[in-house]
Amino acid sequence: MKKRAEKNERKDELRREYDLRTLKGVRGKYTARYRAGTNLVLLSPDVAEYFPDEQSVNTALRTLIHAAKRSVRRTR
Repeated sequence: MKKRAEKNERKDELRREYDLRTLKGVRGKYTARYRAGTNLVLLSPDVAEYFPDEQSVNTALRTLIHAAKRSVRRTR
């Protein structure tokens, strides 16, 4: 019975290793990005090897979009 009483007592407490001074964060840190409609995409590891940064991914996708638009115009 003693173990049950101890569990019930600790149920509402934070663990001893949590330091509340280090748990403080910045409220609304990413609100502006969220409202702007940022779209995050996770690349597969094999694809990510070829793109070192966000700019290279955007350049590749813009090139692909441009090529796709040209091919659609030719088929009409």
